[in-house]
Amino acid sequence: MSCTRTGVLRGSDGLTAAATKTKTKAKTKTKAKVKKTLVIVESPAKAKTIEKYLGRKYMVRASMGHLRDLPKSQFGIDVENDFEPKYINIRGKGDLIKALKKDAKNADKVYLASDPDREGEAIAWHLSYILGLDPEADCRIVFNEITKPAIQDAVKHPRAINIDQVDAQQARRMLDRIVGYKLSPLLWRKVRKGLSAGRVQSVTVKLICDREKEIQAFDSVEYWTVGLKLRKEKSAMFDAELTQVDGKKLDLHNERETKELLIDFHKQELKVDAVKKSERRRKPSAPFTTSSLQQDAARKLGFTSRKTMMLAQQLYEGIELGRHGATGLITYMRTDSTRLSDLAQNDARAFISEQFGEAYVPPKPNVYAAGKKAQDAHEAIRPTNVTLTPEAIEKFLNKDQLKLYTLIWQRFTASQMTAAVYDTMSISIKAGERYTVRAAGSKLKFAGFTAVYAGADSTKKEKDVVLPELAKGDVLNTAKTLPQQHFTEPPPRYNDASLVKTLEEKEIGRPSTYAPIIETIQARGYVQRIDKHFQPTELGFVVVDMLEEYFKNIVDVKFTANLENELDEIAEGKVEKNNLLREFYGPFETTLEKADEAIGHVELPVEVSDVKCELCGRMMVVKQGRFGKFLACPGFPECRNTKPLLVDTGVKCPKCGGSIVERKTRRGRNFYGCKNYPECDYTTWDQPQKETCPKCGAFMLKHHYKNGRALLYCSNDACETRIDHPINKELDKMRQRAEAKKARDVEKAAKAAKEEKKKE
Repeated sequence: MSCTRTGVLRGSDGLTAAATKTKTKAKTKTKAKVKKTLVIVESPAKAKTIEKYLGRKYMVRASMGHLRDLPKSQFGIDVENDFEPKYINIRGKGDLIKALKKDAKNADKVYLASDPDREGEAIAWHLSYILGLDPEADCRIVFNEITKPAIQDAVKHPRAINIDQVDAQQARRMLDRIVGYKLSPLLWRKVRKGLSAGRVQSVTVKLICDREKEIQAFDSVEYWTVGLKLRKEKSAMFDAELTQVDGKKLDLHNERETKELLIDFHKQELKVDAVKKSERRRKPSAPFTTSSLQQDAARKLGFTSRKTMMLAQQLYEGIELGRHGATGLITYMRTDSTRLSDLAQNDARAFISEQFGEAYVPPKPNVYAAGKKAQDAHEAIRPTNVTLTPEAIEKFLNKDQLKLYTLIWQRFTASQMTAAVYDTMSISIKAGERYTVRAAGSKLKFAGFTAVYAGADSTKKEKDVVLPELAKGDVLNTAKTLPQQHFTEPPPRYNDASLVKTLEEKEIGRPSTYAPIIETIQARGYVQRIDKHFQPTELGFVVVDMLEEYFKNIVDVKFTANLENELDEIAEGKVEKNNLLREFYGPFETTLEKADEAIGHVELPVEVSDVKCELCGRMMVVKQGRFGKFLACPGFPECRNTKPLLVDTGVKCPKCGGSIVERKTRRGRNFYGCKNYPECDYTTWDQPQKETCPKCGAFMLKHHYKNGRALLYCSNDACETRIDHPINKELDKMRQRAEAKKARDVEKAAKAAKEEKKKE
């Protein structure tokens, strides 16, 4: 640039400085209008976390799940036209669709970043239709974890939508629609209105009904075991058990047999026959899959499958970590794989070495085999950053989030550690010629992974069982003989953990569907959760029996599992979607017509109560609803009176002599209280028993622990049987928890009142 004679600055192209300035402004203005890249995810929480990682050139929006689906008001599948589905925009999402269309129009590129599974693939496919995108173009991005490197890498490697996975999701949705919309009206006509049947849910209800029938048909058998307290001269006592008589397994059926055997046993001399010392190595469990996470969370934390998946979703999508902002804490939580990335393994090994020492790091990274049917699409569930320990982020998580994150962090970290090593000792003892007694002990030699995680099937670390030093030929004395009566028990009812495990083993549904299945069968009134175990209702039995008689395939475990495998083959491009639908629909439609003619109206058994309706005078009947049983007037719809059902325990209130009845809290937890409430305020969490105390005559109470163990105790606090009784500690804990909750509620109410006052 040079200065001219007139004093006007001119550029080398002959333009004035003013013109140059104008041109620069124009360039700046043009730059400001550069279009951004639109990324569409499923949830706002995820959008917030991802936007932080991508920067200003990107705008991230949430689709809030599906935007298109089959219509609710009609069947929505044109069977005659090659099973053509009729998709419509979901009601209430019109404004969201308009906003997404507008953003897409103003964007330079659009990336569809819904979840990395079949459901997510279908959501991306529907979005491509709504936004006018080519599904075969590179418009789909996926990531297994919401971290900056994973998100930035995903944006660099877009791909086309996987139509095979979309077809697999569509086939599942249409199969469920066929069963639900064709079979449900039959149940309305034959049983009662409002019922519905589901392809996978019906099989699950059948499993629960079959287990209940096993329990009802079970005959308990009495048997006895003989425990012993032994010692060598003045050494410490140790536990042993009489295991064999005359070379055969101990088989005692009653007290008389046991006493007769023990008279002879006490005459024998006990000598050590063999001592075997060895080393036992216990390997860590694989990192979590969806199924194993749900099972462990149910066993160790008492979480339902639904609660576990809800919390896992929150941890995956991102939690605000102070100045670090929203951060995704775990990898994608819907997976059947135990695979880990090399980076995750190396990070874990470095962390373990630093925190625990080299002895805790195995020579090679631990690798775990996936199940035979695993799709292995994603990594196992793990922390996105192993250095974010539960203690480091405790203050940013609520109580339940912290519990689940701790479980995931511990399981992953332990999975990359060395085995725990135990010194074990087993002793075989002979009592005369006839009897064999055995004792076993173990002592932790090297903690290995147990320094972090107790194990998949245990809630506490194993305790050492130390046996004294003994040698063959040592003579032992019997300090105590502990004969104990037992009764064989029926198979336990399913809980969340065992039901999920069974569904996985029998290949019913897929891990991502377990939580919705369990919620649905409860919502429909076929099953109820009582003390964390599932019990079928009368309605559940009736519906399953009908389906079993006329629609055997619908409730057949193998048939349902085979369908799941065929859906997997559609996702792999091996089977054509419409072929599967044709093979299913033809026989199903024929069976439906025959069943409609053959089935008469099924009358559900009516249980008449002794409670009179105060509005019309009829005797009220017991009905089954979503939240359990209740009383309703049989005069419906003329009389709509309903009442809670108070189940009489047959025990009299110690305060006023009224009946103690079973009640429910707002959250569905059982407790027991006087029927004369509010005049009488007697309540207890523990179940009153008709059995009375042998010492004072008061009724007994049964306390149920979380692990299923029950403890019987006298309801009279002053009874001598209550001195040093283990229930006292438990009741003190319960009182302390109740007082702490009351204090928190008072504090919360005071805080709310203070905030309200500020607003005024």
